[in-house]
Amino acid sequence: MIMKGQLIAETSVTIKATPQQVWKAITTPSSIEKYLMGTHAISDWKEGSPITYEDEYNGKKYHDKGTIRKFEPGKLFQSTYWSSMGGKKDEPEKEKEHATNNWKAVLQKLKEVVEE
Repeated sequence: MIMKGQLIAETSVTIKATPQQVWKAITTPSSIEKYLMGTHAISDWKEGSPITYEDEYNGKKYHDKGTIRKFEPGKLFQSTYWSSMGGKKDEPEKEKEHATNNWKAVLQKLKEVVEE
């Protein structure tokens, strides 16, 4: 179910690595910093828990956040994500385009980090 006003951005990448290698990269803060532009990820990594992403970009501090919806170690990580740096709420198509392009870049960098 998608609620009114909820933005869904989808993208994917193929990574030549084991599921455990990818899992470690997406749930280890020091690895996240490598592919998420130095971002500090904070969470207890449990289903239903908050997850925050903090750092500075172009001299501006940001505090992005979400909630871990599904967490099955080595199999599935699903979370919501809200960016303080995202598009404007009154321009949903631009917001979706911004989010999709951002996640494409993040996944490509994740691929590079895991495959090195």
